[in-house]
Amino acid sequence: MRIHFIAIGGSAMHNLAMALQNKGYEISGSDDVIFEPSKSRLKNKNLLPESFGWYPEKITADLDAVILGMHAKPDNPELLKAQELELKIYSYPEFLFEQSKYKTRVVIGGSHGKTTITSMILHVMNYHDIEVDYMVGAQLEGFDTMVHLTEENEFIVLEGDEYLSSPIDRRPKFHLYQPNIALLSGIAWDHINVFPTFENYKEQFQVFIDTIINGGIIVYNEEDQYVKEVVEASQNPIRKHAYNTPAYEIENGKTLLDTPEGAMPVEVFGEHNLNNLSGAKWVCQHMGVDEADFYEAIASFKGASKRLEKIAETKNTAVFKDFAHSPSKVKATTSAVKKQYENRPLIACLELHTYSSLNTEFLKEYKGALTAADTAVVFYSPEAVEIKKLEQITKSQINEAFDRDDLIIYTNPDDFKEFLFSQHLNNVTLLLMSSGNYGGLDFDALRTLFT
Repeated sequence: MRIHFIAIGGSAMHNLAMALQNKGYEISGSDDVIFEPSKSRLKNKNLLPESFGWYPEKITADLDAVILGMHAKPDNPELLKAQELELKIYSYPEFLFEQSKYKTRVVIGGSHGKTTITSMILHVMNYHDIEVDYMVGAQLEGFDTMVHLTEENEFIVLEGDEYLSSPIDRRPKFHLYQPNIALLSGIAWDHINVFPTFENYKEQFQVFIDTIINGGIIVYNEEDQYVKEVVEASQNPIRKHAYNTPAYEIENGKTLLDTPEGAMPVEVFGEHNLNNLSGAKWVCQHMGVDEADFYEAIASFKGASKRLEKIAETKNTAVFKDFAHSPSKVKATTSAVKKQYENRPLIACLELHTYSSLNTEFLKEYKGALTAADTAVVFYSPEAVEIKKLEQITKSQINEAFDRDDLIIYTNPDDFKEFLFSQHLNNVTLLLMSSGNYGGLDFDALRTLFT
């Protein structure tokens, strides 16, 4: 098959392009800008466009399909040419469904935790040499790509994102997968530029549950009030399997999980991650991995990239970076790190980077999110607010929203970096939370403070 990617440089798109090339497809693509690491990875596979921009002449009648990325606009010249030629145009999730129509589809959904849970499942399968197809939202140790597709594997494990499918398909991605086995980890309002009210956002998860095929399974976090509501209200004839946070204890900064074989040390920590682990366990059991084999494998799981990733450590200091940006995840992550290292001061830094987090109306959702930190820092870029065409926010609005008088706020990346590098990082824990990079923070340089 000949497939053309419009906006091939996206994190998900370039991984799908490489997966299809590995499967023997002929791939071409375009984009107006491609950043690292996508750029190097595409170049290594000879998939990097010769020049950046949109070229309608690349769209020809002999293409079998066009895959349209979210980065493109509805008036994209290549898209218009594909429509004119009446070519088959897929969104990213539509094409993944086409590739998995005859497989057992396992879809992991939720406002937070889905990348970690998907990664845990894949780690367990990989540990036991069980071949599965997959799509996950982070690079994993031991996996070459974030997407893997075959003809022969029975299962495909998909991270179920609730964001839109494409510029011309306004359905959430996870509405298109029709799972046989699904998991729902939590519901906390996000993507307010698309879902303007919480009820509207919550409704997307109700639809997701109703897309599970008849006789399928929903594994759900019964500790989340909204998850419990939507699952128990569903009339879809499916099996419902609840999970919750397992018993554990912390000894000398190490988490010990309570298992039928006794206390077992695990690399991940925090109640939210152990809750994720419990959900992953039940999904793996529904995929044929028994409990003992799950525990054997999960003991060596160190986490997905940027998900409570330890980037430096000494005898009495640890530095973590985390993708946390939603209020509930920020609160859970900050509390988890403080609890794990309760005898050390915690410096917690949060970058307000997403459309939701920079919205003046949404800011109030962050009340109490950084309470567990001994020193709390918020960084945001007024330029990012301007680019997103939002109303400018003030430091006083941020102080009020977080309900913390001693909150330290930076808007200049150089000032923030100076603050970080001036800290005497001895006998402290440093937590950096962001879906961005604090205006260009060099994490490698930060690591050198501990070498």
